[in-house]
Amino acid sequence: MDLEDVTDGAKEGNVARLHHETARHHGDAQAVECHDRTLTHEELHTESARFAGGLADLGVAPGDTVLVYLPNCPAYLIATFGTFMAGAVVSPVNPQYRRRELTHQLSDTGATAVLTHAALLEHVETALDALDTDPIVIVVGGSADHVHSFADVRNEELFVKRDADDVALLPYTSGTTGTPKGVQLTHRNVRAQLNAVLARSHELEAEAVRSLVWLPLYHITGFTHAALQPLIRGGSVCVRSAADWDATACMELIEEKRITHFVGVTAMYVDMVTADAFGAFDLTSLETASEGGAKMSVAVQQEFETTAGVEMGEGYGLTETHGATHTQSGSTFGFRHGTIGQPIRMTDCKIVDKTGEEVPPGEEGELLVRGPQVMKGYHDMPEATEAALTDDGYFRTGDIARRDADNYYEIVDRKKHVIVSAGYNIYPSELEAVLDEHDAVAEGAVIGVPDERRNEVPKAFVVPRPDAEATTDVTAEGIKEFFIDTVAPYKHPREVEFVEELPRTTSGKVQKFKLRNDTN
Repeated sequence: MDLEDVTDGAKEGNVARLHHETARHHGDAQAVECHDRTLTHEELHTESARFAGGLADLGVAPGDTVLVYLPNCPAYLIATFGTFMAGAVVSPVNPQYRRRELTHQLSDTGATAVLTHAALLEHVETALDALDTDPIVIVVGGSADHVHSFADVRNEELFVKRDADDVALLPYTSGTTGTPKGVQLTHRNVRAQLNAVLARSHELEAEAVRSLVWLPLYHITGFTHAALQPLIRGGSVCVRSAADWDATACMELIEEKRITHFVGVTAMYVDMVTADAFGAFDLTSLETASEGGAKMSVAVQQEFETTAGVEMGEGYGLTETHGATHTQSGSTFGFRHGTIGQPIRMTDCKIVDKTGEEVPPGEEGELLVRGPQVMKGYHDMPEATEAALTDDGYFRTGDIARRDADNYYEIVDRKKHVIVSAGYNIYPSELEAVLDEHDAVAEGAVIGVPDERRNEVPKAFVVPRPDAEATTDVTAEGIKEFFIDTVAPYKHPREVEFVEELPRTTSGKVQKFKLRNDTN
């Protein structure tokens, strides 16, 4: 294994070097626990390095892309560290994705390999049937003649040098058009985000850190903040499947495992506070409780804080910034609820008006951020990259914000037409494209409507075709069922309303504010 200069650990290069150092100092300490399986840091490091060798043996070369289409499990962490070590690019895929979304990501990345779970293999095969590609398929928890078993993809340990500006992660997001975009996050971006948090002072010893990872690992927040940061520090992660979320089980685990760090979305905290068992478990082991994705109800926040005995910190970040740009934790004057806190280490922010001029404290404008964690650009989308980044390196977040005299920021509204549902971003145009495929639908529009638990949920407005009476599924339930095999469940419209026509401007654009007003 080529690991020279790791002790000096060049500030640039393959980000996997960070966990090499962790394993060197905390090798015997527990790193991962997932139900009946545990891994020490040394075991995680060795398994990852051998998986890297296995990828190379299969023909995966530095710079190739490996799609990771898995639920939360130890294999996810072994595979991502191993892919980094092999010099390849990790492109995480939401395990709830189905044919449409998976086909696009496979095609757009030109993936050399796909790592999936036996329970998801049929979706990979369906997507590949629609493409003229033949990537290597690796399966966790199963085997078949035409795929490779994850357990068998092992060879001599491997570590490939990479430049700091080489792409390490390629997650996908969507813009205002709903077109998925690959976000190029370099080894420098990942390293900077990890070091920004590691640099903060902590009272706990490294090996005393225990993070509960119930957020999906495919998501930047779950991967970076709930998993990688505690692991790189030398702590351990308790991993559970996001699909098996259960508020009571979560609180029971916090008590049983003496969890010190928990990162969740608003819906998780709402579920805990409203559970019958809330108050029956000891949550006081928590050193930090973090939340992001949507504004938290003050009442829910106060109730959780009182019972757990820890202040809840709200943060802010994007896929394009590899996670957090702002946090209340570690801010100069402590927690200031209702805000997202101050910019994290090495992050420069400003709020600008429509002309691009910076506005003074108290005034609203678009939030722009700049720092070493900000993406290299969008994959194969130079025009989108140019539109997103200013000439002096600021990323245009598309969110409207304001800051106070102490440099605490508050998100006021979203410039983009995005529905934020339990921490997930849902783009109406993607759902509208699905409606367009329905034989009985003349046209449709989707907006977000308030939901007590999930913040917002999609609602579809449908104009039926004139001849739709002969179609048996032109009902609200029929429309909902049409989405089942097409997009992830969290994107499914929870409400469907039939209308004679959609309100439009004279230029033909749908006036969604009128739909919202009619709903309210």
